[in-house]
Amino acid sequence: MNKNFYVLVLILVCLSCGESYVPKPKAYLRLDYPKAKYKQVDDYLNLPFSFETNMLAAKIEPKRISATTNSYGINLEYPSLKGTIFLTYKAVDGSEKNLIDFIRDAEKLTFEHTIKADEIPVDIYENSERRVYGKFSEVKGNVASPAQFYITDSINHFLTGSLYFYAKPNYDSILPAANYLQKDIKHIMETITWK
Repeated sequence: MNKNFYVLVLILVCLSCGESYVPKPKAYLRLDYPKAKYKQVDDYLNLPFSFETNMLAAKIEPKRISATTNSYGINLEYPSLKGTIFLTYKAVDGSEKNLIDFIRDAEKLTFEHTIKADEIPVDIYENSERRVYGKFSEVKGNVASPAQFYITDSINHFLTGSLYFYAKPNYDSILPAANYLQKDIKHIMETITWK
């Protein structure tokens, strides 16, 4: 064989030895949201309950769903986070069956996400002093609504809520905004007062 061939092989072997390179992991966008500042939402909306909401909720739109059943829909829109918390209030007629039906409907909405959800941890909420009892469900995974809740006084009032984003469900992408808004949902649950 040719002497040049051996020299070329020797050069290639020497150059091929060295530091091995590993691909870098994907970088994630760091999103910093402002510290939540809350304001009372009550009298000017003329609702049968009041609560505190984050001032980042730029738009609060209450709509009467039914005058006969005293039902309301309230949308808390967060344009900077591209999400909305949808609240639905229903007056309980005092019967146990009515309340059980409301709870069943709220839980049915949560469990419809089990097909896509990786996990659905549930937190029970109870404040006997203010007569507020409920459940908060965080739905983890590529689901349409990453958080849902309901609260009631067990006699007259029932409020349910869901968080939705204006984007295709991608758990990793919406997680920072979802975590931020889940804190707002918990704050609504903690500050609600019935009228």
